[in-house]
Amino acid sequence: MSSIEINKDTYLKWYESMLLMRKFEEKAGQLYGQQKIRGFCHLYIGQEAVLAGAMSVLKKGDSMITAYRDHAHAIAQGVTSSSIMAELYGKATGCSKGKGGSMHMFSKEHHFYGGHGIVGGQIPLGAGVAFAEKFKATDFVNVTYMGDGAVRQGALNETFNMAALWKLPVIFICENNGYAMGTSVERTTIQTDIYKLGLPYGIPSSPVDGMDPVAVHNAMDEAVQRARNGEGPTFLEMRTYRYKGHSMSDPQKYRTKEELESYKAKDPIEAVKVAIEKNKYADEQWFEEIEAKIKAEVDAAVQFAEESPWPEASELYTDVYAQKDYPYIRD
Repeated sequence: MSSIEINKDTYLKWYESMLLMRKFEEKAGQLYGQQKIRGFCHLYIGQEAVLAGAMSVLKKGDSMITAYRDHAHAIAQGVTSSSIMAELYGKATGCSKGKGGSMHMFSKEHHFYGGHGIVGGQIPLGAGVAFAEKFKATDFVNVTYMGDGAVRQGALNETFNMAALWKLPVIFICENNGYAMGTSVERTTIQTDIYKLGLPYGIPSSPVDGMDPVAVHNAMDEAVQRARNGEGPTFLEMRTYRYKGHSMSDPQKYRTKEELESYKAKDPIEAVKVAIEKNKYADEQWFEEIEAKIKAEVDAAVQFAEESPWPEASELYTDVYAQKDYPYIRD
């Protein structure tokens, strides 16, 4: 039974949030091509419904952890576009002070705990965050995101066992976009129904249409209720698709144009726009105003990043150890 109603405001927030994610990522791709952003860069374009549908259920204080395709997750969790863009630039004003770049974004203030480059490395960490919430007797939950390639890591099994045993308030989400880098799910696992990996541990697990924020919202609503009520973890396989390559350097030769176009026909942003129009939740002027608002926000983020200073050389030694006078660091 759904505890959080989907209404007009929900749809309008979904559209605005997904459009911001999309426009931010498109701009990041352009800036990468201009070499303003260096290193690796993994875009989230196409998968926005997975986050939009989740955020309409979560509340302030709930935490999130994910892998290295993390720009949109940080946006969804409330980290400002300007500090995220500055982080992509490697500037001192970035949310990780320019030290994390695209793949390692954090914001303690917003309970966003990364941004992790080690495949699957965030899975046990997410359970650890959930354990802390249970230990402190809060009603906050943690959402741990992973890609379809990460579920082959042994740490997932260890984490699932412990999370189920201790009934930790964590929702594990596999964002299954069909490919681990350039390798299809079918080529890497005998169990292509990824959600079934949670069943042997007694974890309620199910597949979800990750291109539909309504389906995501409803599945997350049930999972979050279970976690807040002390009933333990849930594992959701969000079946989604990325419209861009694994990273900016990906030639995408492993999939056909026809396959890509078939998923673009399911674009969650366009689907939500159609629903808004059909239900007369907003008129064309509203859409134009939202687009202008988001364009201005992204442009301001770029300007902020361009004008921000680079980190000082002395920053190389800060935020490495919790102990400020750690004796083994030498200038």
